[in-house]
Amino acid sequence: MTVVTVLHPGAMGAAVSAELVGGGHEVLWVPKERSAETRRRARDARATACDSLAEALSRSAVVLSVCPPQAAEDVAAAVAAHAFDGVYVDGNAISPQRVQRIAEGIRPGAAVVDGVVFGQPPGEGRTARFYVAGSGSAVDLVASLFTDTALHVCRVGDMVGSASALKMAFASYQKAARTLAGVAHALADAHGVGEQLTAEAEVMVSAILSDPEYLPSVAARAWRWGPEMEEVADALRAADLPTDLAEATASVLTHWEKDRGQYDLPVAHVLSQLRSERI
Repeated sequence: MTVVTVLHPGAMGAAVSAELVGGGHEVLWVPKERSAETRRRARDARATACDSLAEALSRSAVVLSVCPPQAAEDVAAAVAAHAFDGVYVDGNAISPQRVQRIAEGIRPGAAVVDGVVFGQPPGEGRTARFYVAGSGSAVDLVASLFTDTALHVCRVGDMVGSASALKMAFASYQKAARTLAGVAHALADAHGVGEQLTAEAEVMVSAILSDPEYLPSVAARAWRWGPEMEEVADALRAADLPTDLAEATASVLTHWEKDRGQYDLPVAHVLSQLRSERI
């Protein structure tokens, strides 16, 4: 049995805690200044309450931070202030630069593991993937915690930041795509064509992110897609809807202006065109 402190058991943290407890480990948490809902989730996950963070850390070999992104460094600093010398797992959706700052600057433990969860909270028939990166022994320990659980550990290397980079790359598409869908439906609704938009979307190819070989054809058509997105921004503006995403898309498409009509370019070239000159 390994003792793990989870900071803090929100929806995802509580689900992960339940998997740990189900695997025979003890999960500690600190209820001070936490909401009634958080207390309920921790109770349902069979986590053990501690009076203070110092008490929890003194009993734990591993700390798992699962919190809103904006709080990640504050949570790490709070742990570091107690001279915790175990394995600190940052399981938050933050940039590679921030998790590296936690690992190298804040140093909340003897070893920092970069971790990100993909999927819905595990349990009740659902599985999720937990991508981890860091030193071998620390990652081995983290992986052992979730043996035969609904949270499947996937290793992505020794470099802290690799797992977070994967999460940021995926989120850059997933979150933006869902936001774009909201804007698209709002514009269609403003003109009374919502049903037609939904019907048209049903016959679209949806596996866009899983098919990078398609990107050269996007670059080849960027010269006319950019102006089209400016027209989209104009339509959104007239409907009192946000134009930011359409304008940003038009701006990004300008990176591919020199690739006009070149459908056979290598994917690597197309991707490199998106990097600014300073990178």
